[in-house]
Amino acid sequence: MNGNNRSDIQPGMTVDIVLKKDQRSGKLTRGVVKDLLTNSATHPHGIKVRLQDGQVGRVKHVLND
Repeated sequence: MNGNNRSDIQPGMTVDIVLKKDQRSGKLTRGVVKDLLTNSATHPHGIKVRLQDGQVGRVKHVLND
């Protein structure tokens, strides 16, 4: 599942995100969602989230349902 729909992402889910500094390389960071930062229902580049370790990025893949 991609991370473009806010309704698909809940706190506690494991996701792959791309950090701002990694946008050019496309390097993904795996973590557990703490907060959803994007308020709109969808976003073409992925919903912005904060992971439990404090890192912020846009969701590229949702790993569990």
